Amino acid sequence: MTSPERAVSDDYTGDVSDGGAHRRALSHASIVKTSVGPMDNNAYLLVCSRTGASLLVDAANDAEVLRALVDAVAPRVELIVTTHQHPDHWQALAEVVEATAAPTAAHPLDADPLPVAPDTLLHDGDRVTVGDVDVDVIHLRGHTPGSIALAVTDPADGRVHLFTGDSLFPGGVGKTDGPENFASLLNDVETKLFARYDDSTVVYPGHGKDTTLGAERPHLAEWRERGW
Repeated sequence: MTSPERAVSDDYTGDVSDGGAHRRALSHASIVKTSVGPMDNNAYLLVCSRTGASLLVDAANDAEVLRALVDAVAPRVELIVTTHQHPDHWQALAEVVEATAAPTAAHPLDADPLPVAPDTLLHDGDRVTVGDVDVDVIHLRGHTPGSIALAVTDPADGRVHLFTGDSLFPGGVGKTDGPENFASLLNDVETKLFARYDDSTVVYPGHGKDTTLGAERPHLAEWRERGW
């Protein structure tokens, strides 16, 4: 039986396809990224450097892996946020909640399908705080009705770190089921992300490698023209 423990590398590249975990240091926090499950879902732990309090973004799968990672780097999980309702993003939610007793949060439009009813309903413009770390909530409509992104600003350099779920990836926005939802998602991504944050902003998606808004910004018109 494969051990659920994963070595945590401080040489952060954002590519965790090898089954490891990477840790990026901010001035007031760290971000630990790993990939879980058959769909290679990214799960992220945001850990306050001073207090050790942490937030888990998407308890997606492989509950034993996530529990071992929590024990290793973030034993004080104070909140679990689910970015959206699709099952590949919450397969381990019930088990991780049972193991950590952490409260959960999601947008109300995506709350009903979740296996654990959210303790907190998150809306556009809300802010949650974990230790010394402020996390801004951004509602992005289109991939699902209640998809959210989470933004963390490093107070030392002003750089924004953006957890986008399945709403924004390297090369385009997330999958939508028709032109109306595509337009809604791209409009929200343009106005709430690209118009708000600068090119240095790091994008941490729900699957695959990271990107930056600067790398993606030149392609917005191309995405709109192609329709996906």
